Formats: sequence, C-alpha cells, structure tokens
Amino acid sequence: MTIDTTRLQELSDRAAIAAVQYRYATASDSHDIELLRSCFGAQVEIDFSSGFGSPVVQVSADEWVRNASSSMGGMTATHHLMTNLRIEFSGADHATCVTYVQANHHKPNPFGDSDQAVYGHYTNRFERTPEGWRIVGCKLTSRWMTGNFGIYGDLDAHWRRVQSAQ
Repeated sequence: MTIDTTRLQELSDRAAIAAVQYRYATASDSHDIELLRSCFGAQVEIDFSSGFGSPVVQVSADEWVRNASSSMGGMTATHHLMTNLRIEFSGADHATCVTYVQANHHKPNPFGDSDQAVYGHYTNRFERTPEGWRIVGCKLTSRWMTGNFGIYGDLDAHWRRVQSAQ
C-alpha cells in the first residue's frame, strides 16, 4: 500500500481547521479569552455587517478579542453550534471554511425577552502560521435572527470602540 502524503497532509489540515472552528465556539461560550485569542492570526478582518449592520473592520486580534470578550461577557450564557464545515484550500497555506452556525445568547433583563438567536453561517479565511492554522478573516452571514436585540446593550458603542482600534 502506498501512502499519499499530500492527501494525508490535506486530511490533517482539515482536522486542524475544524478544531479551530470548534475552539472558537467553545471559547465564546466559556468566556475563555486565551482560548479565543488562540483562534486568530495577528490581524483579523471582522465582517458582522449582515446581521448587526456593523462596519467591516481590520484590527489586531488582541483588540478584537478584548472587545468581543466584553460584549459576550455581559451574557449570562451563550451556546454556539457549528456544523456542516466545508473547507477549500488555496495553496498550501490558505483556506476558507464555511460553517453553519446557530448562536444563542441569554441575558435576563427587565426590558423583554431574555434570549436572542442568530442562524446563519461563518465564512472564515485561514492562514497557516508557525503556531498552526489561524483565522485571519471572520465573516458572519445571518440568514435570520430572533429574539431581543436589547440584551446586547449599546451595539453602536461597541462597534465604535472596535473601529477606533483600527
């Protein structure tokens, strides 16, 4: 039997990219800042314009994680489900992963429903780094959303902070 090392490397890379996607969900839900930071390259382009009307930003991953952590940290609980990963490679060191997402957010409040959910997909661009595969572009495409957007607080202020870090 001959071992196809190119195919073996591709399978290994697919597993590593999937692990980063799942680590992103786990870090978001567990509020683990270090784990979340381990998902990203040094710089990251964030595009959450589809669901939240926010601008596309290019920021340091450290700044993105700081801002995302403060926003998600205000939730009592979150639950991110990622499925149906489709990974396509562009050369040996670049890939795109499209994955379905269902993101549930929970925060009891006196102003209405305690829950908000996003249904859609991520289109994440990956680069191979010395530390392994990392997200360098994160795009959330919302197919639909339900619930109370008020649980996020002042989203405009959040995105102004992110933009000022560019």
